[in-house]
Order: sequence, then C-alpha cells, then structure tokens
Amino acid sequence: MQKFNQLTAIAAPMPIMNIDTDMIIPKQFLKTIKRTGLGVNLFDEMRYTPEGKEIPDFILNKEPYRKAGIIVAGANFGCGSSREHAPWALLDFGIRCIIAPSFADIFYNNCFKNGILPIAVPQSEVDKLLDDASRGDNARISIDLEKQEITGPDGGVIKFEIDPSNKKCLLEGLDDIGITFTRAANIDNFENSDKGQRPWLYA
Repeated sequence: MQKFNQLTAIAAPMPIMNIDTDMIIPKQFLKTIKRTGLGVNLFDEMRYTPEGKEIPDFILNKEPYRKAGIIVAGANFGCGSSREHAPWALLDFGIRCIIAPSFADIFYNNCFKNGILPIAVPQSEVDKLLDDASRGDNARISIDLEKQEITGPDGGVIKFEIDPSNKKCLLEGLDDIGITFTRAANIDNFENSDKGQRPWLYA
C-alpha cells in the first residue's frame, strides 16, 4: 500500500450530504475484483449521461478538478453498502484524502486499508475548506498527516484528530496483510513451538 505522509493537491468541493457508496461506484461496476480501472466510473451516474457523455456541470468534469486529489464533502460520506470498490474507485481516480464532517463507519475503515486518508472536522471548518476548494486553480489544500494539519491556500491551518493506529498504518503504508508481515517473527516462533506440541497438524 502506498504510504501517506504529506499531500498538496487540488480539492474538489462536493457539498452534498449522504454521498453513498452506490453514488461513488454504481453496482454494475462491482463485477471486478481488481483494484484498478474503476476510476473512470467514479460517480458514474453523476458524471455521465445514460449515453455516456460527460455532464459538464459535474465538478470532476471541470478544470482543474479533473485532477483533484482531495474531496471536501458533506456529512455521512460513504454511507450505504459496505462495498470496498468505493475506496478503490476513489484511489484509482487519484483521490488520496476526503474531508467531511462525518463518515459511515465501514467506508471510513476501508479508506485506511486502501491508502486513503478520511478526515472528519466540524461543519464550520468544512465550510471554510469548501470555500477554499471553490477557487479553481487556486484550490490547492495541503495535508500533513504527521502534524495532523490541513493548510488552506491562504495559509490557514486546521488541526484534525486521527486514531494513532490508523495514522501509523498510513504513514508506513501498511494494510492488513502488511501488518501481519510485521509480526512474521512471532508467527514463525509460534509455528515452530506448536509443531513440537501438535505435530499431527503439520503432517
């Protein structure tokens, strides 16, 4: 998993509450088990007409937001089904951070497992960041995970909280499998000891 330490990117304003996982990646795109290739269908029903043409008014179809690396959104982002394809699609598009007043629990945890930083800050702070994100080419926001700070284009700083274990995993690029590998020596020691006590399990 790609490490996350610092990020400076275009922030796309999406002041919509209850953006659910079916909006993020509609159900017809869930057939794949690959984590790549889903970015083109991110927010598919909001980005494209039924004929497949871009909807000009949708934020990610506008410049410079086509290259957004951050989304600033409304409360309860990622609600709905627990599909892990949602963070896969966001990451494949290029989104590394989502800032909102609140998140659905399963989506929130899935983000950390896929190298995306979800940041929950009060609505008053989100409103400031939505204003910052509306500035087009000047809509660059910086995230410093180590310091737990968001810096707007005018230099204003917003502090955010994060669980220490989630922070460590992002800083070190560790998903669930990576965490397991950090304990490989302990696992080997257990297996070697257990083979002596229960050899029939290893026959």
